[in-house]
Amino acid sequence: MVDILHRVGVKDASPAAVYDALTTPEGLAGWWTEDTRGSADVTGGVVEFRFPPIGGFDMEVLEVEPPERVRWRVSDGPDEWIGTTVTWHLRQDGDYTIVLFAHEGWKEPVEFMHHCSTKWASYLLSLKSLVETGEGAPAPGDVQISDWH
Repeated sequence: MVDILHRVGVKDASPAAVYDALTTPEGLAGWWTEDTRGSADVTGGVVEFRFPPIGGFDMEVLEVEPPERVRWRVSDGPDEWIGTTVTWHLRQDGDYTIVLFAHEGWKEPVEFMHHCSTKWASYLLSLKSLVETGEGAPAPGDVQISDWH
């Protein structure tokens, strides 16, 4: 199994502020995709993310540990994503909240994984921007690199 791993620092933000952007539909819609709905703040909740016109993902919330950890399992979406997990670890480091991101459990490093790694990096910068400035770059207004396949 292979994983996508990223790290980003969010300046002048508490872990609680970043946690809120990861666990509320409004927060998620502010940096990942505007078409977000569901319950992201409770274990067992399901969050639906749609990226018109190409599709989306459903995430089951496995863990919420305010304000330090969020973990999802992909329950619906592209075959390569089904069963993978997405984990966010948050910690304060001086003036920054450090976000350690992992999209784990890919069966193999297929080309789609490379695409997703680039997109995750782009969206992590969108998360950083949302928390630091109040303005993210969620889909459909995000940077377009190509279709999924």
